[in-house]
Amino acid sequence: MIREAHVVVDLGCGDQGKGSVTDFLVRARGASAVVRFNGGAQAGHNVVTDDGRHHTFAQFGAGSFVPGVETWLTAQVAVQPWAMVVEAERLARVGVTDAFARTRIAAEAPVITPFHRAANRLRERARGEGRHGSCGMGVGEAVRDARALGDEDVLRVRDLLDGARARAKLRRVQERKRAEVAALREWGAEEAATLDDPAMAEVYAGLLSGFAAAARVVDEGALGEMLRRPGAVVFEGAQGVLLDEWRGFHPHTTWSDCTGENALAALREHGHEGAVTRWGVVRAYATRHGEGPLVTEDPGLTERLRDEHNRDDGWQGAFRVGCFDAVTTRYAIAACGGVDALAVTCVDRLRGEPEWKVATAYRMGDGARVRALAMGERGDLGHQEAMTAALREATAEYEVTTREGDEEAHLAAMEAETGAAVALVSTGPSARDKRWRRR
Repeated sequence: MIREAHVVVDLGCGDQGKGSVTDFLVRARGASAVVRFNGGAQAGHNVVTDDGRHHTFAQFGAGSFVPGVETWLTAQVAVQPWAMVVEAERLARVGVTDAFARTRIAAEAPVITPFHRAANRLRERARGEGRHGSCGMGVGEAVRDARALGDEDVLRVRDLLDGARARAKLRRVQERKRAEVAALREWGAEEAATLDDPAMAEVYAGLLSGFAAAARVVDEGALGEMLRRPGAVVFEGAQGVLLDEWRGFHPHTTWSDCTGENALAALREHGHEGAVTRWGVVRAYATRHGEGPLVTEDPGLTERLRDEHNRDDGWQGAFRVGCFDAVTTRYAIAACGGVDALAVTCVDRLRGEPEWKVATAYRMGDGARVRALAMGERGDLGHQEAMTAALREATAEYEVTTREGDEEAHLAAMEAETGAAVALVSTGPSARDKRWRRR
């Protein structure tokens, strides 16, 4: 039996439909496992089954509605154990009663605590009009600590299996975060209270028993054994390339590599010898939830294409919509080192719009016409920040317009302008709403 891997990456700012595409690929290819390889508990991957059940996947793989399909969380995923227990309970209510039993979690994965969350929210509020667009869950705080601090100061999943060790580390996280954001206390009374109350570490440690009893914690070698099994596996990315920590529009970015490189590195490291398909997921139009540039933003489209899963009243802020942007999509594809195929979602949402536009170039603030955004050196955040500033002054040029009803012409234009084949098309939320356009 052959081996095959599908790496699913969002080419936008998140919310492009990775969960729905992952669910479809699991079903269509008979995959045995979904591997989460970046991001953390801030993911919100919506899946609707053909029989109408719905779940927003945060920490379990979006293939979990399919019986027997495993979830693997690698060491690059930041885990929020308290929220994961709640998510398992929600999954049970829609018929998935064995989510934890089918999940393997890397022992070295960093843990997001309520103290990371509190510090994150205080920092973001203090930025005022310079908000980064954080989800407010503490993912960046936890990842930054995991990279910068020694082992005794970083809470990892393996520590959660030892109650005394978890309790001691929780206390250290609380103390450190309280000291770090002491000058920002005025930006949130609830967050300040969480950091101040010494009993909170004990409370949260006591609530870990459910996770510790249910979680199946594994070392890196277990992932390699799984990847050597015959059959298909789907790597489910989180966030989007335009939010990538090094290639995204800084500072409106995430603490995560969103390009798919973590997945490809795991396949190389574990000697995967099968076929690999790199999927770039985009909507038929552009979106952005929260702060950051969206050059094609259109208030009319934003009003007409409201998204039930991305509300304006949450921590992130407004959900904005614009026409499909070939410029940023080309940039995202280049940042990934290329993709093998595009999966285009939400095509049905444009039905009723008289024109389906594609932005093919920008007119910059200095009058220059740009079709391609310059790729800087990896790690050059100065370059990324300058690009963000330039995009705020840019206007989109639309050389391609498709009339209402000609969906194929719009897909062909997306294909021609991005240089990537549109292989999968989604015209609704469930697997039966997907169709192959190219094989």
